[in-house]
Amino acid sequence: MRTSVIAILASTLMTATCATVSAKEYLSGIDWLEPKIVEPGKTDNDPPSDAIVLFAGPEDVANWENGENWKTEGDELVVGKGGIRTKESFGDCQLHVEWSAPTPPKGKSQQRGNSGIFLMGRYEMQVLDSYDNQTYFDGQAAAIYKQTPPAVNAMRPPGEWNAYDIFWTAPRFDENGELLSPAYITATHNGVLVLNHFELLGDTPYNRAPEYKAHGPKGPISIQDHGNPVRFRNIWIREFTPAQAAEKEDESGSPE
Repeated sequence: MRTSVIAILASTLMTATCATVSAKEYLSGIDWLEPKIVEPGKTDNDPPSDAIVLFAGPEDVANWENGENWKTEGDELVVGKGGIRTKESFGDCQLHVEWSAPTPPKGKSQQRGNSGIFLMGRYEMQVLDSYDNQTYFDGQAAAIYKQTPPAVNAMRPPGEWNAYDIFWTAPRFDENGELLSPAYITATHNGVLVLNHFELLGDTPYNRAPEYKAHGPKGPISIQDHGNPVRFRNIWIREFTPAQAAEKEDESGSPE
C-alpha cells in the first residue's frame, strides 16, 4: 500500500511539472514605451517631481488671474474679492488642494466656509465647512455641486486643514461640438475615497440643470469667492497621460 501511494504521488508531481514546463507565457503583443521616472514627494501631500506648483507662497500669486485681490499670509492664500483662476490651462490631471474653513465658524448651511474648486473653470467640487453643519447633501464639502454628495463626510473641524486629491478625466467633444465622452472624477477628502469614477452630467450651475457645452481640451483651475475667508495652501497639479505603446512600422518602414 505504501509503495502504491508513493507511486501515485510521484506520478502526480511529474504530471504537474510537465504541465508547468509546457505552458506558454501570455504576451499581449503590445510594445510599451518605458514609463518615465517621477520622484515622489517626501509625503503624499508634497508635490512630486513632475508637478506644477500653483501656490506654495506669496510669489505664486502671479500664477493666478485676480490673485492680487486675495491676501497671502505666509504659505496661505485667503479668499479675497472675486474668484481666481490659473493662467495656465489643464485637461486630464491630478490636482492637490489643501484648505481650511474659518474659525470661529460663522453662519450655517451654505453661508459657512463656502468656496469651490472648479475643474476647467466650470465643473465644481464644493468647498464648505461641513463639520457639524447641515446643508443639502449635494452641496456639502466634496460634493460635485448639485450632482452628487460625497460617499462620506470626512470633514475636519474649522481651523484644521483639509486635503482634496482629485483625479480628473476631461470630457471630449467632436469637431461639431457633440459630446464624445463625459467628464469623470475620482477624489479623496483627507485620504478618504469620496468620489469613485463619478460621471458628471455636465457643468455645475446653481440655477439650472447641468449640461455640456463644447469647449477646448484644456481649461483653468478656478477657486470661488463666496464671501467667506477660506484659506488655501499647497496647491499643485500634474498633467496626466496614460501609458503609451510604441509606434509600429509597416512593411515599408513607415509608422502605422
